[in-house]
Amino acid sequence: MTRRTHSAAFKRKLLRLCEQPGASVAAIALEHGVNANLVFKWRRNRQRSGVGAAAAKSAVLLPVCLEQTPAGKSAESGTPMVVSAAPVAARAERAGTIELEVAGARLCLRGAVDEASLCSILRALRQTA
Repeated sequence: MTRRTHSAAFKRKLLRLCEQPGASVAAIALEHGVNANLVFKWRRNRQRSGVGAAAAKSAVLLPVCLEQTPAGKSAESGTPMVVSAAPVAARAERAGTIELEVAGARLCLRGAVDEASLCSILRALRQTA
C-alpha cells in the first residue's frame, strides 16, 4: 500500500477549518477522508514552525465580573447570567455597549472591544454549553 501525500493547500484548508469555534478535528478529518491523528500532527508541525504563533501570542485574557441572578429568579428559569469585562486602564474608552446572549449567558461589553479577546470569550462560553 502506498502512502498518500497531501498538498500544502489541502493541509492549510483543513487547518483553517479546525480553527473555527466549535470545530471538531475528528469530524473534519473524517469528512475529508484523512485520519484525525494526521491533522493533529499537521497542527503540531505548524505550531512548531511558528506559523500561526502570532495569533496564539495575541490572545489576551480579560478580567470579568459575574453578576448573580436577580433575587427570586432561578438559573433554571432561563434568566441569563451577566458577564461583563472589567475595565482595562491602558485601553482608550469609546462610547458604546455590546450585549450578546450566548449559551445561556449574557455578555455585556462597554467601551473599546478587542476582537481577539471577544473571540476567546465566545469560544469559552460555547464550550461550557
